[in-house]
Amino acid sequence: MSRIVDLTSPLDPHDLDLVPPDMPDLALVIAPKIDYHTHDAWGREFMVASFGCDPDDLPAREGPAGEVMHEISTHCGTHVDAPLHSGRLCEGRPSRTISDISLDELYRPGMVLDVRPWAKPGEAIPVEALEQAVKANGRDIQDGDAILIRTGQERYRLGEPEYFDYPGMSGAGTRYLTGRGATILGTDAIGWDRPIPRMRRAFQETGDAGHIWDGHYAIQDKEALIVQQLVNLGALPPTGFMVGFFPLKLTGTSASPTRAVAFLPE
Repeated sequence: MSRIVDLTSPLDPHDLDLVPPDMPDLALVIAPKIDYHTHDAWGREFMVASFGCDPDDLPAREGPAGEVMHEISTHCGTHVDAPLHSGRLCEGRPSRTISDISLDELYRPGMVLDVRPWAKPGEAIPVEALEQAVKANGRDIQDGDAILIRTGQERYRLGEPEYFDYPGMSGAGTRYLTGRGATILGTDAIGWDRPIPRMRRAFQETGDAGHIWDGHYAIQDKEALIVQQLVNLGALPPTGFMVGFFPLKLTGTSASPTRAVAFLPE
């Protein structure tokens, strides 16, 4: 038997009100818009039209409830990025999509790297911090591991400035993990790379294009799946558990919202 820990952030359309006005594009990755259809309005009308009945023929004059989601991105909430998100090619071959990835690849031994002592708002997590976190875990990264980066973002809530100025991963940090065999890379931050305003500023100040989305672009060199917006990493041990990511079965997409679940031995 296993104890289940849910690592998935909720999709609550009320959270759209907390997106900063100067960052409107973030709305698509925070939550969908949802139309809620109730039993005594839409549901009743649906049943009357479908069955040619009278409302009094229905229990409590009610039909079914239903919801319609719209303006939802495949990168909304806790989600898995397929290699296609990072580029057309991966390891010199056409990048795989979500529908190319088997569930076996998404159910892997998990390892939490607690980098909170080194994580700084808006900055890249140093490779040295990853190395120290691996040593603290007592075992090395193994082929096929799912590495979950705990940056400490659980301290902040959506709407707080710190939530959007999260520590991120660099190309060097990403290559460090994939080079040691990790095939899933997860984070409790809203994004894998540093925040876009931070990367933009670094690029404009230095002219170095290596600051542009370098964490994601590193997947072109060595394939891995990236998972963002994880929660409850503090409820997990450093290692010794399995973790599963169960995306919607979408065809040909670069990502999918997912239910992320850790399975801990009793």
